[in-house]
Amino acid sequence: MSEGGLDDLQAQVDAWIRAHGGYWDEWANLARLAEECGEVAAAFQRLRGFRPRPAEADLAAELGDVLWVLLVIANQQGLSLADAFEATLAKVTARDAADWDRWTPPAEGPDTAL
Repeated sequence: MSEGGLDDLQAQVDAWIRAHGGYWDEWANLARLAEECGEVAAAFQRLRGFRPRPAEADLAAELGDVLWVLLVIANQQGLSLADAFEATLAKVTARDAADWDRWTPPAEGPDTAL
């Protein structure tokens, strides 16, 4: 794993993909992103007890898959995820900070812990 930031991760993904035959079609990557997000949702369901086989849920792996595909898509589109993140952080700080300060999380219990 890289000790750098998102730009370093994007460079690692680009190097790996180029070494393994090149990028997939952008529509295939968009479909893969949707698939991986669905797998994150399924992991949450299993961890919360809404689906069978809770031992098979690996939320960290599923989030890693989503991150991979986001890095791929950003590379294909010539975007910096680091720049996108900074812009989003500024946006949510200006727009949502008061809402986050007022929000009270649900009580912790066995059914809420991941």
